[in-house]
Formats: sequence, C-alpha cells, structure tokens
Amino acid sequence: MKISLGWKAKEINMTRTILVTGATDGIGLETAKMLVSLDQNVLLHGRSPAKLESLENTLSAISDGVKVESYVADLSSMADVEVLAKALAEKHAKLDVLINNAGVFNTPHPITQDGLDVRFAVNTIAPYLLTKRLLPLFEKSGRVINLSSAAQAPVDPEALVGRTKLSDNAAYAQSKLAITMWSRSMALSLKDDGPAIIAVNPRSMLGSKMVKQAYGVTGGDLRIGAEILVRAALSDEFAAASGKYFDNDTGQFAPPHPDALDTQKCEAIVRVIEAVLTKLQH
Repeated sequence: MKISLGWKAKEINMTRTILVTGATDGIGLETAKMLVSLDQNVLLHGRSPAKLESLENTLSAISDGVKVESYVADLSSMADVEVLAKALAEKHAKLDVLINNAGVFNTPHPITQDGLDVRFAVNTIAPYLLTKRLLPLFEKSGRVINLSSAAQAPVDPEALVGRTKLSDNAAYAQSKLAITMWSRSMALSLKDDGPAIIAVNPRSMLGSKMVKQAYGVTGGDLRIGAEILVRAALSDEFAAASGKYFDNDTGQFAPPHPDALDTQKCEAIVRVIEAVLTKLQH
C-alpha cells in the first residue's frame, strides 16, 4: 500500500527534534524511519540496547546529516522514566515533538516491580510522567502525540493503582482511555502556555507484534499508523488540535469515549495518576 504524504512539501519547512518511545518495533519503528526520511532529528527510545544500537546505525546511514540518538529505558519502571527524562534534558535544551508510542497488551509478567498493572504503567502512567518532566523543553509550538486506541473502556481507579487485576483486554482498553483522558486534562490545564497535547488512534488492527500476539492476525500495513503519527507531529492541521482526539479508523478528529469529554472524570484520573507517582517517590 502506498502511503500519501501529500501535505509534506509545503509544511515541512524546518528540522525538528522528535522523541519516539517504543521505536524499535511496530508503528514506532516505521514512524522513526519515516521521520528520518523527512530530515527530522529523531531520538529513539527502546528497552533493548542491542536493538537500539542496530536501529541507530541503520537510520544514521540513511539520514542526510540529521541527528539520530538512542536512549534505553524500561517504561514499566517509573524510576527508569525519571532517568530517561533527566538524560534527555541534560542533552537537549529543546524538544519539538514527543510521540508517546510505546505500549503493552499482554505479557507473561503483568505486574511491574512497582506493583502496577504493566498496561497502566507503560500505556498511561509512564507517558504522563515523561511528558510532565519534559514540558520545560517545549515551546508553545511543540506537540505531544499520545497513542490511544479504538479500544477504550471506563477506567477502574482500583485497577489503575494496582489493587484490582484485570484481563488483558480490559487492562489495555482502560489504559488507552486513561491516556486519552489525561491528554485532554493536560491540554486544558496548559491552554496556550505549553505544547499541544493530542491523542491519536493510529488505526485498528495494524500488523504490530502486539496485534499479532493478542489476536493471532497479520494485521494491516504499519505505515498507515506511522503516517498519521508523522502528520500529527509535523502537519499544520494538528497545530491547533490540543485536547482533541484523532480517530484514524475514520480519518478525522472525532469524539473519544464520553468519559474523556467529562472534565471532572478526566481530572479525577489525573489525581489518581499523581497519587501513584507520589507514593512511588516515597
């Protein structure tokens, strides 16, 4: 399938510095490749030092003078997230775009060392913490692109803090609604004083390792998901989209789950996330 980037010629008029989490597999990998091909500086995140080194070498070889760097961190550990944010801030005075792509659906070890469900840890809490820590690096024109999903289910706060166990499907769907909810809450709190915070469903059932493991299907072309993330990062149509949800199943901005449009519910989820982080710091 040919991916159209018809908007790019007139809109990509500068080189941005873009962090992609979960860049060694799936949509994150395709997004990193696409960004480098568009002459963007790309900061790669992954868990595997070997995979990251290989990817950095591959992308550096095809890049035309742009910067490609890699950072190792396990996003299921909030201590690792803190170290990652510090390492980025020490090396970069400015970040233009953060793509919170890393995600987990099922795993043999669903409970993290912090006692959290790994889906909530990686899909919801880690991107919240990373975004908060990196906010000082953003100008008002910056963007944070958060990976949501068509799978969104009402969030059980007891599951979010690790006191209630859920099935893989339930944990994933709740974690994706939770990131959509904090995206809107953070966007409303920042208003015009920070980067745009945008939640994106990249397209259902794309052929990532996660989809293959979860559903046993090949899935669609990963470049479909990468292309919408690149558009969200670089194109003019997303410049004023802070607090919005883009549904790539329909190809347009659309209402998320009703809970994500309820300001009080969104603020309540943020309070739970903040309480988790406060507890982990003590």
